[in-house]
Amino acid sequence: MAAKPVRKSTAPRTSAEKPAEAASERLVWKPGTLEAPLPPVLVTCGTMEHPNALTIAWSGIVNSDPAMTYISVRPERYSFDIIRKSGEFVINLPTQSLLRAVDYCGVRSGRDTDKIADCHLDLLPGAKVSAPLILQSPLQLECRVRRELPLGSHHMFLAEILAVRVDSRLLDDTGRLALERAGLIAYVHGQYFSLGKVLGKFGYSVRKKR
Repeated sequence: MAAKPVRKSTAPRTSAEKPAEAASERLVWKPGTLEAPLPPVLVTCGTMEHPNALTIAWSGIVNSDPAMTYISVRPERYSFDIIRKSGEFVINLPTQSLLRAVDYCGVRSGRDTDKIADCHLDLLPGAKVSAPLILQSPLQLECRVRRELPLGSHHMFLAEILAVRVDSRLLDDTGRLALERAGLIAYVHGQYFSLGKVLGKFGYSVRKKR
């Protein structure tokens, strides 16, 4: 099959915007999960008395009002039945100081070991759910499952966010949530990265110059 011609923009470009000729080639691969970056969130489930934690990269926001999120979990994971039966879980945002726990909770099973104790994680009770929060995480989303969607290798738990818990030390003098202070991390194709410098703010491309 002949390659389709490339449709190029007619708008003038600066020298910094001109792409290298080699960059125009695009390989065709089989379907894969190469969307990145992703947040490798620590998900807690169960209760304060019987907690468990697992790392989930397939997670994100799906709706604003009501606030809703999701996690996709393999049915063979130890936490799968816990979340399915309780209908609750907590998303704990990952930071650089939690990196070892993030990795460990993604490769070890709660069937075989107490991951909470192994990683020296401290727990707080949820305000709206029975699942606990990880104290070392700067921000948590308390979630209640509204729908389970079997998709294939994973089941998606579509959930409503019932409460957001925030470390008060992340608020600046104006009361703004300064998440840039948290040292959040991202997951890209098997590797963990720290977040870099601020490049802009939402809407900056259309904001009128003063």
